[in-house]
Amino acid sequence: MIAKSTSETKKFGREIAEKVYPQRKAVILGLRGELGSGKTTFVQGFAKGLGVKDKILSPTFVILKKFRIPKNKKQAGFRNFYHIDCYRLNKGKDLLDLGFKEIADKPENIILIEWPERVKSALPQRVMFLSFKFVNMNTREILWTKKL
Repeated sequence: MIAKSTSETKKFGREIAEKVYPQRKAVILGLRGELGSGKTTFVQGFAKGLGVKDKILSPTFVILKKFRIPKNKKQAGFRNFYHIDCYRLNKGKDLLDLGFKEIADKPENIILIEWPERVKSALPQRVMFLSFKFVNMNTREILWTKKL
């Protein structure tokens, strides 16, 4: 997908969120890309697609933020949205120390992880990845990838 503006990146996030359905465990998306490549902008659109009303900012300093997903027909079965920014983490154990395994085991959770490559050892096999590439000031390339 080529996004030619922040609004297109948000729209893509919203569209993906609206197509996610509950699994046996939490749905987890890893978001790869350099600083400024559109990861947090995508998360903002994704949260909107889930119906989250809170303002979504990068959780770089707090690392993990939890949001309630309002009850609605589109996202029935999901209760919580987690936005995790692993930029300041050094290894998978750091993520596990935040209770990640318990969060990832609950099917009512949706988790988006920025900088998943920094905590690769803690991630389950079922994680799906999106790669974000800075093309120019306005344009981003977003690709589904199978591995880190």
